[in-house]
Amino acid sequence: MNKTWKLFLLACLALMLVAPAQAEARKTFLAYGGGPVGGTFNYFANAMSIYISRNVPDVEVSSEGSGGSGANLKRLNSKDVDFGIVYSGDAFLGAKGELPQDANKYTNVRAMAYLYGAPAQLVVKANSGITSAKDLVGKRVAVGNAGSGAAVACERFFAHLGLWDKIDKQFLGYSAAAAAFSDGKIDAFWVLVGYPNSSIIEAATRDSIKLIDVAVEAEESGFYEAYPFYSGVDIPAGTYSGQAAPVKSFQDSTLWCANKDVDEEIVYQSLKAIFSPEGLAHMVAATQTAREMSVKDGILGVSIPLHPGAVKFWKEQGLDIPAEIMP
Repeated sequence: MNKTWKLFLLACLALMLVAPAQAEARKTFLAYGGGPVGGTFNYFANAMSIYISRNVPDVEVSSEGSGGSGANLKRLNSKDVDFGIVYSGDAFLGAKGELPQDANKYTNVRAMAYLYGAPAQLVVKANSGITSAKDLVGKRVAVGNAGSGAAVACERFFAHLGLWDKIDKQFLGYSAAAAAFSDGKIDAFWVLVGYPNSSIIEAATRDSIKLIDVAVEAEESGFYEAYPFYSGVDIPAGTYSGQAAPVKSFQDSTLWCANKDVDEEIVYQSLKAIFSPEGLAHMVAATQTAREMSVKDGILGVSIPLHPGAVKFWKEQGLDIPAEIMP
């Protein structure tokens, strides 16, 4: 083998070694804050990270476990993660420095999309004569575990109506509330979670139940203006035994968020991948909760400014973006 040929082979070998390194150097590596292992946040973060990594060129996303919404808000704000899942209420209050026991302002977080909702469900017995929240004055109401998101939301709603100090509050978790309800120890119980909820299903197997429409009182009292991170939702007919018609309620929204400095094109391409028909099918295969994801509801419940890349994507999809959530 002559010297020229050897030099040629060495040059080819060098190129083969350098090319992968150069390709790797071109990649953007992002971290996605999910939630506790086995939780819904984690299913979403894992599935989205995998799909974006496969379908957005030169982008590699890795999912990271976290304490949930509050932890993700803080890590997004400080750039410890690039993407994260955050409740709309936490994002809204965090931006204003009004989170419970936390006066810090988390202003470096931007919304990308709505993922799914956690609707309020107020359960009473069908023959109770109770038709509204106001009818619960003097009644025993299970409001959720003390300090839980459900209890905080319940207090927020009933206090806004001027009723929080007029109900007999029982701080019970969902399963304990369903048991107490069936035993006649409480008159109503409050749930803030996706439907159908197993505790409500359990209660409905023992008694005829009904869900109270809380949306009317929310609308008439200005609840949505006071707490714009809540949005209206219908709980479909047939969700629970004996529920013949849809019931109107409100929900907090689970949002896909990003740090404000994530590249605009990466945010745009990530949304384009996930909200494609194939991307949505991938998400539903990973978790049935993703059935709520859709282009038409892409910015439902968003209460903080959108990322510029998200504005570009959702405008392309024909959505009207309210001025208050523009960057």
